[in-house]
Amino acid sequence: MDIDGVLYVGDAPVAGARETLAFLEEREVPFRFVSNTTRRSRRSIAERLAGLGYRIPADLIVTSPVAAVARMRERGQRRCFLLTTGDVREDFEQEGIAVAEEDVDVVIVGDAGENFTYDRMNAAFRLLENGAELVALEKDRYWMGGDGLMLSAGPFVAGLEYAAGVRAEVMGKPSQAFFALALREMGVSPDGAAMIGDDIFTDVGGAQAAGLAGILVKTGKYREEVVRRSGVTPDLVIESLAALPEYL
Repeated sequence: MDIDGVLYVGDAPVAGARETLAFLEEREVPFRFVSNTTRRSRRSIAERLAGLGYRIPADLIVTSPVAAVARMRERGQRRCFLLTTGDVREDFEQEGIAVAEEDVDVVIVGDAGENFTYDRMNAAFRLLENGAELVALEKDRYWMGGDGLMLSAGPFVAGLEYAAGVRAEVMGKPSQAFFALALREMGVSPDGAAMIGDDIFTDVGGAQAAGLAGILVKTGKYREEVVRRSGVTPDLVIESLAALPEYL
C-alpha cells in the first residue's frame, strides 16, 4: 500500500482505512507500506501515522531513502549530496553514509519542496558534471497536499537529467526492484500480491510492470481525466482503502 493519498490526505486520515488494516491483520494477510515520501525518515513516518491514529511499526514501511542507502552500501559508496527536505538524512547518517557538499559519489534527489532553489539545483548539476551518479528517490510528477496539488521530485530530476546528460536511477516506485524489496519482506511472489495506490503511473502502472495487480483508489491525487489519458488500466478501482475488504 501507498501511504500518502491512501492512508491519509493532507492532515486527515482516510475514513475506514484503519478498519481495513485491522481486517487484514485479523486474517493474517501480510502487507507493507511502500512510499515515495522523501520528506521524512522511516521513523518519523511511523510517528506521524501514530498521530493520525494508525499503529504501524517502522519496519513495515519501505521507503526509497532506505533503498538508496542499501544501494550505496552494496557499491561501497559512502558520501552523497542530498537534495531533500525534512529529516530524511537520518536514514542515511544512521547507516554511516556521510551527507556532504563536495567529493560525493552520488547526488540523491527527493521531494525537496522549497529547497529546490537555483543554488541547490546548480550545486547538484556541478557534482554530476564532475562524475557523481544521479539517484532519484522518486520521480512522481505531483502529489496532493493540504491545499491542492504540489510539484513532486520528478520535474526537478528531469531537469538535472537534461542539463547533465545523465539518466537517474529511480529508487522508489515505479522501480521493479523497489516492489521486489517489499515482496521479499513479505515472502510472497508478485502474482500473489497487489499494490494499492492513488497514482495511476507509479503505483498502478509500476506494480503491473513488476507482475503485481494494481488497485487504484479514488482518494489523494486521483483524477479521472488523468486515468483516462494514462494508457494504464487498473485491475480494480475502489472508492478508498475502506472498500478493500469487499473484494478479498
